[in-house]
Amino acid sequence: MNAGDFRAGSIFKMDGTFFQVIESTHIQQPRLAAFVRAKIKNMENGAVQEKRFNTGDHFPDVSLTRKDMQFLYSEGKVYHFMDPVTFDQIPVDERHVVDAMRFNTEGVLFTFTYADEKLLSVSAPTFVVLTVTESPPSVAGDTARAALKNATMETGLVVKVPMFVNTGDRVKIDTRTSSYVERA
Repeated sequence: MNAGDFRAGSIFKMDGTFFQVIESTHIQQPRLAAFVRAKIKNMENGAVQEKRFNTGDHFPDVSLTRKDMQFLYSEGKVYHFMDPVTFDQIPVDERHVVDAMRFNTEGVLFTFTYADEKLLSVSAPTFVVLTVTESPPSVAGDTARAALKNATMETGLVVKVPMFVNTGDRVKIDTRTSSYVERA
């Protein structure tokens, strides 16, 4: 992979560590060599940094494997997941799953991404349907404009929703941005 091929979500290996590209910008200036400014996330410790690469910088290919797993239970800071096909169970440290668990409901399959047999990330499905457990009532007149209010979901996640969403409603949430999509 060349730095010129960076796109959001790309995973590459640099100095023995795996990184994921959060965003990248290709910059071409007159009389100067083109370069890529990228915001990258260290997949091991979660640190985010901005770095400048030459477009020709080359990184070794990374072979990724993905596996769907279902959450079973947690013991302290260890979460246990099961492969729904083979029924194999694996323990995972809390730091790998803390973001994805905000979208956990019964039956949700999480995607585990591995490189070189090493767990890089755990992600929730792109969209999940959650039940609103707490939402303040809308006030007359607020519904005329595109006003939003905070609503607490069954997992404890707080999301901005339109004024017409009430406690008990089921809503579709985009897990990439933690934002409301539509009523389900």
